[in-house]
Amino acid sequence: MDLCEQSPSYIRAIAPYQPGKPISELAREMGLAEKKIVKLASNENPFGASPRAKAAIKGELAQLARYPDGNAFELKEALSRKYGVPQECIVVGNGSNDLLELVAAAFLTPGRAAVYSQHAFAVYPLATQARGAEGIVVPAKNYAHDLEAMLAAITLETRLVFIANPNNPTGTFATGAELENFIANVRRDVAVVVDEAYFEYLPAHLRYDCVALLRKHPNFIVTRTFSKVYGLAGLRVGYGLMHPSVADLLNRVRQPFNVNSLALAAAAAALEDRKFVAKSAKMNRSGLERLERGLKALGLETIPSFANFITFRTSRAKTVYEKLLRLGVIVRPLAGYDMPDHLRVTIGTPKENEKFLKALRTALDD
Repeated sequence: MDLCEQSPSYIRAIAPYQPGKPISELAREMGLAEKKIVKLASNENPFGASPRAKAAIKGELAQLARYPDGNAFELKEALSRKYGVPQECIVVGNGSNDLLELVAAAFLTPGRAAVYSQHAFAVYPLATQARGAEGIVVPAKNYAHDLEAMLAAITLETRLVFIANPNNPTGTFATGAELENFIANVRRDVAVVVDEAYFEYLPAHLRYDCVALLRKHPNFIVTRTFSKVYGLAGLRVGYGLMHPSVADLLNRVRQPFNVNSLALAAAAAALEDRKFVAKSAKMNRSGLERLERGLKALGLETIPSFANFITFRTSRAKTVYEKLLRLGVIVRPLAGYDMPDHLRVTIGTPKENEKFLKALRTALDD
C-alpha cells in the first residue's frame, strides 16, 4: 500500500496556498531584467522596511549562533506598552498566518467547524481543512463579509469564526460597531478571530478599539502582522491579542522558537517607528486614490478598498494577467478566491503605479 495513502483524506485533499509570483521567477520565465519588473502581487510595502528595524537587525547579527528568545520578551513588552495589555495576553508568530494556524490547532478537530466568508483570505479554509474540520462558507454581500448571515451560519459544532478586516483580497471593511454587535451575539464557546493584517492602513476615523473588545469578550482574538505597513514581510513576524487563557492554549501548540532573532529585534524596533508607519500609510492613500482614478478612466469596475491594494474587474482577467507579466508587471489573479473576473493590484510607489497603469492600458488594448 502506498505510504501517502496513509495520510488522512482531508490532508491529501488540500490544495496548497499559491503565493504571488516572485520577481526572480518571472525574470527566468520571460527573460526579463529583474530591475525592470514591478511586483504588485503580494501587498508588500513598496517603501521597504522601517529604518529602525534595519538598524536593529544589524545589532542582532553578532548573536546569530544563539537561539532566539522563545518567549519574545522584548517584543511582547513593546506590544504591551502600545496596547496596554499584559504580556500574558500576547502570542507571537511566524507571521500572522502562524497565529491563524495556532488558533485552528487549538480549537478545531474532525467533527468541529469553522465559519468564514466567501472571498476571504485563503488561509482560513486551509487551516480548517488541515484539522479535518468542516468549513462553513457564507456567501459574501457586495464582496464583503455578511456578518448577519455568518452569525446565522454558526452551528453547534462551530468553534471558530474567521473575519478579515479589512478583507483580503477584496479590501472591504466592517466597522467597529458592526464587529462588536456580531461578537456580542456569538456563543461564548466560539472563538471569533479578527485578522487585522491591514489595520494600520485605515484612516483614523475608521479605527476601533480592539483592546476594549478584548476586555468585554474573552472569546475575541485579534491578529496583526509586521509584513505590511512595517515592511518586514521577509522576516515573517506577527502577533495576536487575546484572553490569557486562550494565549496559554496557543502557546501549548506553538513551535518553540517560532520567531527568529532578527525578526523579533526588527519588529520591536519597527513598532516604535511611528514616522515610517505614518509616511507609508499616507503614501498608500495617495497611491490608492491614483489607481482608483486610473482604473475608472479605463472603464474598469473596482471594489472600494480600505487596505494597501485594490481589486478590479475585467472579463479577460486571465489574459490581461498574462499580458501584464510579459510587460514586466506582476499582479494577483483571483480565480482561486471564486473571483475569476478580477485582478488584485498592490499600491506601489508613484513610479510603479504609473508603470502598472500604462501596462494595463496596453494589455486591455491588445
